[in-house]
Amino acid sequence: MSTLRLILGDQLSPEISSLDGFEVSKDTVLMCEIWNEATYVKHHKKKIAFLFSAMRHFAEELKASGYNVEYVKLNDKDNTGFFKTEVERTVKKHKFDHIVVTHPGEYRVLKDMQSWEQDLGIPVKIKSDDRFLCTTNEFAKWAKGRKQLRLENFYREMRKKYSILMNGSDPVGGQWNYDSENRQPPKSGLKIPKPYSSDADGISQEVINMVAEHFSDHFGDLEPFYFAVTRDQALQSLHLFIEHRLKDFGSFQDAMIEGEPWMYHSHIGFYLNCGLLLPMECVKAAEEAFNRDKAPLNSVEGFIRQIIGWREYVRGIYWLKMPDYANENFFGAKRNLPDFYWTAETKMNCIRQCVSETKKNAYAHHIQRLMVLGNFALISGIDPVQVNEWFLIVYADAYEWVELPNVSGMILFADGGYLASKPYAAGANYINKMSNYCKNCSYQVTKKNGLDACPFNFLYWDFLVRNRNQLQSNHRVSMMYKTYDRMDEGKKAAIRHDSQQFLDALQ
Repeated sequence: MSTLRLILGDQLSPEISSLDGFEVSKDTVLMCEIWNEATYVKHHKKKIAFLFSAMRHFAEELKASGYNVEYVKLNDKDNTGFFKTEVERTVKKHKFDHIVVTHPGEYRVLKDMQSWEQDLGIPVKIKSDDRFLCTTNEFAKWAKGRKQLRLENFYREMRKKYSILMNGSDPVGGQWNYDSENRQPPKSGLKIPKPYSSDADGISQEVINMVAEHFSDHFGDLEPFYFAVTRDQALQSLHLFIEHRLKDFGSFQDAMIEGEPWMYHSHIGFYLNCGLLLPMECVKAAEEAFNRDKAPLNSVEGFIRQIIGWREYVRGIYWLKMPDYANENFFGAKRNLPDFYWTAETKMNCIRQCVSETKKNAYAHHIQRLMVLGNFALISGIDPVQVNEWFLIVYADAYEWVELPNVSGMILFADGGYLASKPYAAGANYINKMSNYCKNCSYQVTKKNGLDACPFNFLYWDFLVRNRNQLQSNHRVSMMYKTYDRMDEGKKAAIRHDSQQFLDALQ
């Protein structure tokens, strides 16, 4: 029996389950650059170029390893633009007996695939994506009967399951979590190593030219292009982080500095999420660095938690709660996304910095996403559908399985607390503490009201007032309502006036 084995653009690993049992004499790998996938939202130009280049490089590596590969480029004249029709075209051409594919990362793609067997008249096997460390069934079993799904509980189970940073049944160092050591603000004199960068080769340059031609109206800067696009390059990126950035990652992972978009972060989410790197090899590299005294425990534990904890956790929630999760809107937020999320044209320097860097790099680190861009969207009451679409478009590591729970659950509290125990709303003090953005801002961080007051200050309180019915029983927020209630009526009126004036101007 001959088998067509479809590999998607985020499945660029020779260990992918769809390649299990490949027979050179009978089987063919199909890879396609799909118009619909590039345009169902208008992805960042650099994101499209990165993924198409990585796909083309991976196809060449498979061919060199003896695989039969059919590769459909975006501008091939017969490209039909959709997965189903490209699979159908290939099946008809070669008369395959059945199709094998690894479980996709997005619900809409899975629903499409589940129709193929009937529509195409050929058996289709959708195999589990075993690159992840917790299957969707395992996560559902863990979640069953729990009113709230807390990361910390899940993370500890994963540590035990894989014996990561463990002394028998106890965590190395006596603690599970070292977040209390990982919130240092930026300080003068930090020497931040250069991030990984690779020059575009011939394949990448061909893709860059194609993206420039066909996606000129998409958001973002296409060049300079510096992504790793092969597994060897991705491993170099991981090694660079482990050797030069990991030791300071923990302490300064929440810090933000103007003109320093990369900080001490690993920037390997690009490569983990498309398959060029595997999660356990990244975890083991960090654990080994700790054992070699190359990095402190707080940094290593914090990095590992992001991979075996948070990454697996949000994927589990995504597949547990879809498709309804995409429509969650706990606060009933309806405001349109402001234009400055695309243009960076705003007097708020923190927003300007984060949007500008996102436009240039298709990247921002987690605190920029959560506590600047996300925090503003939360306290301004921006429609979750629009916020989710923006995050999916602009970041090269964004796929719906990772983006949606982070945005709807963590950033916007749109699920009403299913993922997070409280909204991550904050005024200007947090941004001022964790960054140097406020020094070059048109607004005054210390002013609470008035035309030159930082909008985060009055919008924070306005958010709490607007959503009091939904939040006042939350034990992690209730203290702030007591503070608000002690304010005099003049201050409350100023909060209402300044917030309404500012929000009206957004539209």
